[in-house]
Amino acid sequence: MPRMFDRLLAALTLLTRLPFWRLRRVPTEAFAHTTDWWSAVGWLTGGVTACVLWGAAAWLPADLAVVVAFVARVLLTGALHEDGLADFFDGFGGGTTRERTLAIMKDSHIGTYGVLGVVFYALLLVGTVAALPFETAVRVVAAGDPLSKFAASQLVNVLPYVRPLEQSKVGTVYRRMGVCAWLLSAVFGVMPAVVLLPVPFWPVVAVPFIVTGGLILFLRRRIGGYTGDCCGAVFLLSELAFYLAVAVRYGGLVG
Repeated sequence: MPRMFDRLLAALTLLTRLPFWRLRRVPTEAFAHTTDWWSAVGWLTGGVTACVLWGAAAWLPADLAVVVAFVARVLLTGALHEDGLADFFDGFGGGTTRERTLAIMKDSHIGTYGVLGVVFYALLLVGTVAALPFETAVRVVAAGDPLSKFAASQLVNVLPYVRPLEQSKVGTVYRRMGVCAWLLSAVFGVMPAVVLLPVPFWPVVAVPFIVTGGLILFLRRRIGGYTGDCCGAVFLLSELAFYLAVAVRYGGLVG
C-alpha cells in the first residue's frame, strides 16, 4: 500500500502544479511507475476542467467558457502537455532524420511548426467542445481527460524510451505496466466515459486508442520509440480526436 500511494503521489506531482510533494517525500523509483496512475490523475484534471466549464458557462458564451475551462487546466498542469505538443510539432515538422528530430524536440525554443500546431490544436479544441450541447460538453470533458491519458500511457508498454536516462525530465525512465496496474489504470480511464456518456456515444471510446495506435506506429517508424514530449502530444491529440468523434456522433444522432 505505501508503494502504491507513492506512485500515485508521484503521478500527481508530475502531472499537476499542486503541492502534493509536501505531503510526503516520494522516492525517485516511484516516478518510473507514474504511468500506472495517469488515468487516475485524469479524474482530477478532467474534473476540474469540467467544473470550471460548468461554472463559466453561467456567465459567458459557450466558446469563452470552453477557453476559460482549458486555461484552468493549463494552469493546473503547468502546460506540461502543451509544451510536449509544441516540441512534437517542431521536431517532426522540421526534422528529416531521427537525430535531427530528437535534437529539435530537445531545444527549448519554439519554432514555426510548434506555434502553428498549438494554435490549430487550440482552435479545433475550443470549436469542437463549444459546438456540443452544454451538458454533453461537461460530461465529455470530464470523461475525455482520463480516457485519453490511459490511451497515451500505452506508449510506455510498447515502445522504448529513445533518450539517455540522464536526459529524462523526471530523472528516470517509465516502466511498463504490470497486469494488475494495467487493469486498474483501465478502470480509471474507461469508467468515466461509460458512466457519464449515453450508450449511443460508447463507440467513440475506441477513438483515442485508434489514434494512439496510429501515433505509436508513426513514432516507431520515425524515431524508434518515444520521448516525454511524445507522451504529452499523444495525450492531447487522442483527446482532441475523442471530442471530434463525439461531435460527429452527436451530429449523426440529431441529423
